[in-house]
Amino acid sequence: MKRRLALGLALSAAVALTGCQSALRLQPDFANAVRQDMAAQIADPDAGRKARPAPPADGVRTALTQDRYQKDQVTQPAAAATSKVGVGAGSGGTGGGG
Repeated sequence: MKRRLALGLALSAAVALTGCQSALRLQPDFANAVRQDMAAQIADPDAGRKARPAPPADGVRTALTQDRYQKDQVTQPAAAATSKVGVGAGSGGTGGGG
């Protein structure tokens, strides 16, 4: 009995969902604005495909850094402080009477 009920519910849900489908008809110029915006914001679309040499590195500094890393003596970055703007009790507004 439960199996028939579950099958019936599944079939009716499938039939009900087919009514939600519609043919997607887009205008020929659909998304032209997005394409134009992307073209304006991307300086060189092929930049990722071009082979560029690696930036120069200081060998001595790289060796010292690698040595500190291997000895677990990595220099930790300074802690970032956050601002406290708007924290605490305020005086509130004066109202807008005229």
